[in-house]
Amino acid sequence: MSEWFAIVMGSALFLLMIPMVYRLWVGPTAFDRMLAVNVIGTKTAVLLVIIGTLFDRVDMFVDFAIAYALLNFVASIVVSRYLNRTSSLREMERKAKAKRAKA
Repeated sequence: MSEWFAIVMGSALFLLMIPMVYRLWVGPTAFDRMLAVNVIGTKTAVLLVIIGTLFDRVDMFVDFAIAYALLNFVASIVVSRYLNRTSSLREMERKAKAKRAKA
């Protein structure tokens, strides 16, 4: 019974990643894309724990999930600091509005 629950929850999490892939592809700003990557990374860490329950090796997969979540967090901090130094959020939003007005 718990295997079916894990499979259903894993599939549901995977399906919830699809809108984030759309947001990653479309944008409109770099901050939106960064947020989409961060959400996908968080859901992937949860999926690792679910996969661990399916293989009865939760202890090993929890370690992988923690390492992956930490890497995801550090990468999002690094990218946000880089984007903050290169261009402001208002400038990115202005460019996105101008791009939408042309289309």
